[in-house]
Amino acid sequence: MTYSLRIIDIPSTERPRERLLAHGVKHLKNAELIAILLGTGQGPGKLSAIGLGEYILNHLGQHQRDPLERLRDLHPQELMDIPGVGPAKATAILAAVELGQRACSLRPPDRAIIESPDTAAAALSQELMWSTQERFAILLLDTKNRLLGTQLITIGTATETLAPPKEIFTAILKQGATKTIVAHNHPSGSPQASQADIELTRQLLAGAKLLGIPLLDHLILGGGNWSSLRQNTNLWDECPQED
Repeated sequence: MTYSLRIIDIPSTERPRERLLAHGVKHLKNAELIAILLGTGQGPGKLSAIGLGEYILNHLGQHQRDPLERLRDLHPQELMDIPGVGPAKATAILAAVELGQRACSLRPPDRAIIESPDTAAAALSQELMWSTQERFAILLLDTKNRLLGTQLITIGTATETLAPPKEIFTAILKQGATKTIVAHNHPSGSPQASQADIELTRQLLAGAKLLGIPLLDHLILGGGNWSSLRQNTNLWDECPQED
């Protein structure tokens, strides 16, 4: 596809809006999604909306970060500094980014039953998913896995946070929870567990068993993704918990 073409010059079957309607939003490239938000093109070489979308992504990618990751924390003026992007285009892009983040951060209501890692991640997404600092939080549950609330335990740097087991279990006991799920985020966006994450989980499982407060899972969130240590490790086989 030639990005210098006007949208009207592109075959209708290859235009972003038509492709979205025919095949669904997941089939569109990032530049095509941005093109729909832009509506029109211009910028260097009088680019089409698709070309301008590609140009914006290339510009953001010069900073050694994923362009979409940079969009999460850009100021409008940073977008407007890109040739071809004025206030209308900048605000449309940032509004779409924020709406997407809010949609990903919808949490179940209090007293909802947390029956899967997916619902647990949704309950913690608002606090953890898009943070640029590492945060450690817990879900407080009753005997029937109903959500009593969430609590942020610690906030660290962009790469490290501390989550002393004593603080975690003290918070659980103070709130009268009988079960818990712990979670933290990786600002890098990768939900892969580190060796430190695994060792901390071992300590928490041992403490939970000693106190009779089942630890149901340890989740890692970031960049719209999450992973479950219970699903991806054998730690719960090493130290069985009473669910």
